Amino acid sequence: MRTVFGIDVSKASSEVAILVNGERVHGYTMPNDIIGFSHLLKDLKTVSNLEIIFEATGVYSRRLQAFLEENSYDYTRLNPLEAKKQLDGLRVRKTDKIDAEKLASSQFVLNRKPTYVQEEVYQNLHDLSRFYQNLTEDIVRTKNRLHKVLQVAFPEIENLLSTPTGEQYWNLVSIFPTKHWVLELSEVELKETIRQSTSKRISENRVGNLAEKLVGLAKQSYSAISKTSPIIEEVKYDAQELIRLTNRREQVLQQLIALAEPLPEYEILLSIPGIAETTATSVIGELGDIRRFKSANQINAFIGIDLKHYESGDFLGQEHITKRGNPYARKILYKCIHNIASASHTNPCHIADFYEKRKRQSQTTSTKPHTIASIHRLIRTMYYLITHNKLYDYSLTQNR
Repeated sequence: MRTVFGIDVSKASSEVAILVNGERVHGYTMPNDIIGFSHLLKDLKTVSNLEIIFEATGVYSRRLQAFLEENSYDYTRLNPLEAKKQLDGLRVRKTDKIDAEKLASSQFVLNRKPTYVQEEVYQNLHDLSRFYQNLTEDIVRTKNRLHKVLQVAFPEIENLLSTPTGEQYWNLVSIFPTKHWVLELSEVELKETIRQSTSKRISENRVGNLAEKLVGLAKQSYSAISKTSPIIEEVKYDAQELIRLTNRREQVLQQLIALAEPLPEYEILLSIPGIAETTATSVIGELGDIRRFKSANQINAFIGIDLKHYESGDFLGQEHITKRGNPYARKILYKCIHNIASASHTNPCHIADFYEKRKRQSQTTSTKPHTIASIHRLIRTMYYLITHNKLYDYSLTQNR
């Protein structure tokens, strides 16, 4: 007797369909809380050999997954696109009850294997990596907002330092949101304020130059607001928020490094030229335990850079990547290729050689196809090194 539990997970509740030898015997709606999971557990305990299948629905299915792992039940978690493709031919209309039953029913035909459950460290790295990326997005948004309000208040201050970013710059912006705040201070007060704007040691010559430049920019500026304008509060808030966000992001990065350092693949990834701590921890966070994949091609499909081929009769369409995978991993690896290419001037890498060769031979100006092809090569390299527990060695790549 073969029993399959199909579970369609929604935000607050889930539909459960229980099929025995392909026939529905029971079904119900359960809340996604301790009451609902207790009900499910009672039903699971009545069956000895069972299969559980559900669709990954982002954060909503995480609680069900945690419950099953805590109670030592294997499960099959389907990628949403994979589930849609498999179930579209089986269902006549779309409802949660039908989806739960079809998930279970399709298992009798497709016989999917249980999902590989990774060690907890990989899930923690994944969650921290997403937190790091969310903080980065918050920083970009806040930088853009600060730039916008400064155009009204004191745009010239963006030229004070070599680049309008960093803790010292944001401290100075929050202290001097308009030119009025600069011109009201004496030379001594201005220099002392500049000294206090950074935790780093700063020479008297540097302090004097910054003070002189700041006064010059303030005298040059024509502000669109008065020194009592509410926009000043927004300038100060954005500048202080950027300091808070960047400090928090640095703390998260240190947590990521502490979690990743004991893993053998961390040192292996760092041995590849152009890959530093942030990239290495993010790659592990998004790809998880690479050893669970049977081939490098499976990783390509996981992140959505496997090629989509269309052919009909005599027509052969242009190949494109599917993008049916992890967009965060694609973005990280895309940047990684450019970092590898930049580092190749001092730290050679066969992936950078391949990337540059493709660019030289290309008839188009777009670098995207070359980057995608280089990601394929990078994934093959990472997969080989990690599965064979070897560090990267450029000289060995030249013998092939």
